[in-house]
Amino acid sequence: MKLIHRLAHAGLLTALFTALAGSPSLGLAQATAPAASPAKKELVQKLITLQQSGFEGLARTLAQQSVAPIGQQADAFLQTRIAPEQREALVKEVQAEFSKYGEDVGPLLRDRALKLAPGVVSPVLEEKLSEDELKQVIAALESPGFRKYMQLTNDLQRALGQKLVAETQAQVEPKLKALEQTIGKKLNAAATAAPAAGPAAAAGPGSAPKAAAAPKAAASGAKK
Repeated sequence: MKLIHRLAHAGLLTALFTALAGSPSLGLAQATAPAASPAKKELVQKLITLQQSGFEGLARTLAQQSVAPIGQQADAFLQTRIAPEQREALVKEVQAEFSKYGEDVGPLLRDRALKLAPGVVSPVLEEKLSEDELKQVIAALESPGFRKYMQLTNDLQRALGQKLVAETQAQVEPKLKALEQTIGKKLNAAATAAPAAGPAAAAGPGSAPKAAAAPKAAASGAKK
C-alpha cells in the first residue's frame, strides 16, 4: 500500500508521468526494457483511462501558467498607470479577452494531452511498474472511498484556503500593500525617466501588454 500512497500524494500519477517523461534516461530505459505482456498492456490502458481527469488537469495547469506572466505585468500596469475610477471597466474588458483565450487554448491543450498520454505514459508504466503494482493502483483508483475522497479535495482545499486567509489577513495585507507601493513607485519612476520618443516610448517600461488582465482575471479566463 505504500506505493499507492506515494502515487496518490503525487497527484494521482500526474507528477510521476511528468517527471519520468522528462527524464534524460527514459529513452534508454524504453529501448532496453522487454516487451510487456498483453495482460500488462491491458492493465496500463485501464490505468490511463482512469487517469483521464489527471491529464485534463495538467492541461488546465499549463493553460493557467501560460497567462500568468501577462497577468503579473497587467497588475503592475493597472496599479501604477490607470486611474482608480477607470480600473474596473478595463478589468472587465481584459477579462473578456482572457475568457476567449481560455475557450480557445483550453480545449486545444486538453485534447492534445489526451492524445499524447498513451504514447508517453504507457512505456513508462510498462517499464516502471509490475503487474501487481498496476493492479494495486487500479484497485485504489476504483475504490468508492478513494473516489469520494478525491471528489472532496476541492472542497477541503477551499475550506482550508478560506480559513487560512481569515487567520493571516491582518499580517499579510500590510505586507502586500507595502510591496504594491514599492513596485508602483519603481514603475512610475521608470516611466517618468523614459525618453519621450513617441507614444510607445512615453509609456515606458510600465506600459500595458497587448493582452493583459489582473491575475484573478487571468486565472478565471484560463480555467474555462
